[in-house]
Amino acid sequence: MPVFSAGPSGIAAEVAALPLVDHHCHGLVTRELDRAGVEALLTEADGSGPLGGSLFDSQIGLALRRWCAPVLDLEPHVPVDAYLARRAELGRAEVDRRMVAATGIATFLVDTGYLPEPLTTPAELAALAGATAGEVVRLETVAEEVLGAGCSAAGFGDAVRARLSERAAGAVAVKTVAAYRGGLDLDGARPTPGEVAAAAGAALRAVDAGAGPRVADPVLHRFLVWCGVDLGRPVQVHVGYGDADIDLHRSDPLLLTGLLRATRPTGVPVMLLHNYPFHRRAGYLAQVFPHVFVDVGLATHNVGRRAGAVLAELLELAPFGKVLFSTDACALGELYLLASTLFRRALGRLLADGVADDDWTADDALRIAAAIGSGNAVRAYRLPGGEPPPGGTPVRVPRPAV
Repeated sequence: MPVFSAGPSGIAAEVAALPLVDHHCHGLVTRELDRAGVEALLTEADGSGPLGGSLFDSQIGLALRRWCAPVLDLEPHVPVDAYLARRAELGRAEVDRRMVAATGIATFLVDTGYLPEPLTTPAELAALAGATAGEVVRLETVAEEVLGAGCSAAGFGDAVRARLSERAAGAVAVKTVAAYRGGLDLDGARPTPGEVAAAAGAALRAVDAGAGPRVADPVLHRFLVWCGVDLGRPVQVHVGYGDADIDLHRSDPLLLTGLLRATRPTGVPVMLLHNYPFHRRAGYLAQVFPHVFVDVGLATHNVGRRAGAVLAELLELAPFGKVLFSTDACALGELYLLASTLFRRALGRLLADGVADDDWTADDALRIAAAIGSGNAVRAYRLPGGEPPPGGTPVRVPRPAV
């Protein structure tokens, strides 16, 4: 990995130019969006309410007007109505092209298990930046496909393993959303075949009673995590902040301690995603467990100008070699741009401050920035490089200054 030399004033500029690996994100919507549509996608809330005012009056709303407006040829801080008018004039496809191309992301690892409506494929998303893409397979989605297709309770385990092996053959990772379904307080022990069959039987009876196939049982979540570990793929785990469906107190990463102890001997990476407001606790887990990696994706763009404070708190304990970049952007092109811009700004300022205070050298700062931005993900996911493919033609749109 190259080592750069720069004084404190040059650190931010160097960080702004580094290629990134977005190790967890989603596709873009494929329809035009009006004001309500844009606003509904800005945060994890369902949308603005009459008592709370506009979501444009929040950290993320102000950040959008500051950082996204110039990419649409507007002045920073342009009024919301003018921003939305320009967005409508350009059209969704052009807005998404500009936003994603301006991120400097070289590789997108895309969770394809969340499809509230048609979204772009990993290849379509990556093409907007002349980048590469990999797929992250959602474990619960695979299990629900098996339940919906019909199987016996006793045969569920083998059917899931076979289906997952097929689905993940070309994937870079798997992911669990146990936090949304019942929480992260999962026993570490691998469940027995009898336990899996009993839990599958209950899920199948619910399907027979007319409910849609749904995995929401701690035994099945634990079984699925072990299936992912057995494949040798990094296992991503949603932690912390999410929409109103999550019981936040049940998504504390410390609840995973037993499972992390049990999976440690395998050496398979466990990627704790998002983590806010538990990011300090996640940083502790990354320090004490050698196979645990962390990020503050999703939070980065939602907290706006406070992104630096959140990232600094994560890096209090988390080893720099265990921290990754992600956007967790979904549906809205602006979220990719905001996440990458605010991440670069936060990391650049933190590292530059350390150089100015003689806490580390400029070479150390830029080596660490390159590791967090892409190198750690390349190593943990065994990616071929994280650069655009030979012959790729990235769309050149000026990246917002940080």
